[in-house]
Amino acid sequence: MSTAPSPTTDEAPQPAAEPASTRSRWAPLRPLILRLHFYAGVLVAPFLLVAALTGFLYAGSFQAEKLVYADELTVSAVGDAKLPISEQVTAARKAHPEGSVAAVRPSPADDATTRVLLSGVEGVDPTHTLAVFVDPYTAQVKGSLEQYGSTGALPLRTWIDEFHRDLHLGQTGRLYSELAASWLAVIALGGLALWFSRRRARRKLRGTSGRRRTLGLHGTVGAWAATGFLFLSATGLTWSTYAGANIDELRTSLGQATPSVTATAGGDHTGHGASATAGDAAHGVGLDKVLSAARAEGLGDPVEIVPPADASSAYVVKQVQRSWPEKQDAVAVDPATGEVADVLRFADYPLLAKLTRWGIDLHTGTLFGLVNQIALMLLALSLILLIVWGYRMWWQRGRGSAFGRPIPRGAWQQVPPQILLPCVAAIAVVGYFVPLLGIPLAAFIAVDVVLGEIAHRRGRANGVGVG
Repeated sequence: MSTAPSPTTDEAPQPAAEPASTRSRWAPLRPLILRLHFYAGVLVAPFLLVAALTGFLYAGSFQAEKLVYADELTVSAVGDAKLPISEQVTAARKAHPEGSVAAVRPSPADDATTRVLLSGVEGVDPTHTLAVFVDPYTAQVKGSLEQYGSTGALPLRTWIDEFHRDLHLGQTGRLYSELAASWLAVIALGGLALWFSRRRARRKLRGTSGRRRTLGLHGTVGAWAATGFLFLSATGLTWSTYAGANIDELRTSLGQATPSVTATAGGDHTGHGASATAGDAAHGVGLDKVLSAARAEGLGDPVEIVPPADASSAYVVKQVQRSWPEKQDAVAVDPATGEVADVLRFADYPLLAKLTRWGIDLHTGTLFGLVNQIALMLLALSLILLIVWGYRMWWQRGRGSAFGRPIPRGAWQQVPPQILLPCVAAIAVVGYFVPLLGIPLAAFIAVDVVLGEIAHRRGRANGVGVG
């Protein structure tokens, strides 16, 4: 639950009047969980602090983006009727003839502009596109901005998103966010176990001061926020580098991978309109008939039209609404005939594919819009407070002049084999699928054993027993 160092057992009285059978089962595990929670908090809290701060900023960037880029996103005046999408694309290409048309997002609302997305533009990141904003009523180009991702993130949100994801360090930087996501669930579960083991002791923390008051705040906020932390950890791992790949492989093996519409067109397309490399998206029957065919299949706004990749490909029109209720249907349209060649409904997605889509959209703040974004900001704020309180408890244990001593070693020796061995097996399995949990945990255990052995030998050499 919490994400920073936890107190030792002397910080709160042990629960009284607990059944002996419960005590006997819990007693051997509690010191072990306390030690893991403490060290995980000390070592991982800095990574979580960065993730929480950048996540807080990202959740707020959706609303900030609407204000900063209002001129590009909205029209000056709502007209009587929108121009054909082909005319809007032509206007965008006159203003920006460079690159090629990667996709078109027709105006999704009365006051919204159309986005013509260009790829291969000099000076634009190869993984991004240049979004040209066109007034759908006048075909006036309102401006252009670099865009990233399927959610249409513009420069402000893109910068914060990449900072949150990889600290602007590329693939190597993604290890930080995966490490944070991997350990967040472990720390949250450990904190919950410690907090609820103090059922009677928690009442004695009320009205106290100093370390016990900090513990009360730390534990109470953490207990309320723990479910959110577990969710952020699980969903954050779904698109991480290593754990995400393992999750994708598992979903594929279970037949739960995210499906895609078949974008292969039939028939001979020779001479049907411009070539697929012309870059103006005017292939075969053209954008207007393609959009009309998609509308006939029930694809309402917002949609994105992707031109054929080559002479044997079809247009793909897909809904891009990530807010609830989600619109994720897609169709492939034959550029030669304008007929729908394939249809994919979100309702037909496998269950795990749907859950993954909903989980990611909830994690990124798009599923429930502003309410979703406020909830994420509150979760991020609670995580920041827990980290600060955790380190404060560690400092207070040292009587305010130095950090307190770490939790004593040897807790695992008190755990019965029938409990310890299944726990070790479970950790090994989880560590395999989530390597940035398993590898650091193995390294910690190895270092801890070595340091313990060194301390033990020094104690024997000095004639002092080491516990």
